[in-house]
Amino acid sequence: MQISEKTLKTLEFDKIRAMLAACAPTEGAREQATSLTPSADVAEVLRRLRHTSDAKRLIEAKGMPSFGNVKDMPKILERAKLGAILTTRELLDVANLLRTTRSLLEYIRTNKLFETSLDEIFANLTPQRQVEEHITSAILAEDQIADNASPQLSDIRRKIRAANNKIKDLLSKYTGGAYSKYLQENIVTQRSGRYVIPVKIECKNDIKGLIHDTSASGATIFVEPYDVVEANNELRELESAEVHEIERILASLSSEVDGISEFIRQNYRNITELAFIFACGELSFRMKGIAPAISEEKSIFLRR
Repeated sequence: MQISEKTLKTLEFDKIRAMLAACAPTEGAREQATSLTPSADVAEVLRRLRHTSDAKRLIEAKGMPSFGNVKDMPKILERAKLGAILTTRELLDVANLLRTTRSLLEYIRTNKLFETSLDEIFANLTPQRQVEEHITSAILAEDQIADNASPQLSDIRRKIRAANNKIKDLLSKYTGGAYSKYLQENIVTQRSGRYVIPVKIECKNDIKGLIHDTSASGATIFVEPYDVVEANNELRELESAEVHEIERILASLSSEVDGISEFIRQNYRNITELAFIFACGELSFRMKGIAPAISEEKSIFLRR
């Protein structure tokens, strides 16, 4: 049965879709809600009504399950399939989907009060806890990789801390010793990733080193003393090694994601379907809705 959008708008079905989308807990469910059309297939109508009624019963008995604001997966999985290194954000989104998968299974299995037409959809969810934990233990936040993400990264970062301390110790004789009189301020700062000290322009010949920058006023130059150059070089090499190791870790995690892509894809489809159904149940709950009796006789009986 094809119904034009003009007819649906005249019937204010667009407003119903908007109300349903407002109840949807994921992007995929909101897309389904906004594109929903009526069906003339009796079996399909009855299936939808059973799903909505059972979702409403579960909400009344156990509350709305958490869907973790699951993000779109197909694009991420396609990038992983092509061998791309997924971003930390993408990997955290995958971990969130896997965590949501476990959470939904716990929801339906804990304190199970009755059988529902949704049990089969829940049963198709397949947790992948090992990959989930690999991601969450390595990536603490979108911009933070854990030190223990790999033994190599832990070792590199330990050496970086030691190199930083070594440089600061070398520069302390300038900020706290006889050289301090040549400085605009007794501080250590950075220019182009290298530790430098702010030297008064008139004292530029009193501290030998590489000039990296000049202040906007021209009164200060930022100098890397010659005896710090080697330590700065070592630090830059370690920082480069850190970047490469993080890239290797993300590549390894991306490969793991690709290895379970079919499970992720299946979980995404089932979570999206459940999220849409529970949006229907939530809207019914808010409206105090009751499933109508369906007749194939093309008759309608409106009570009051």
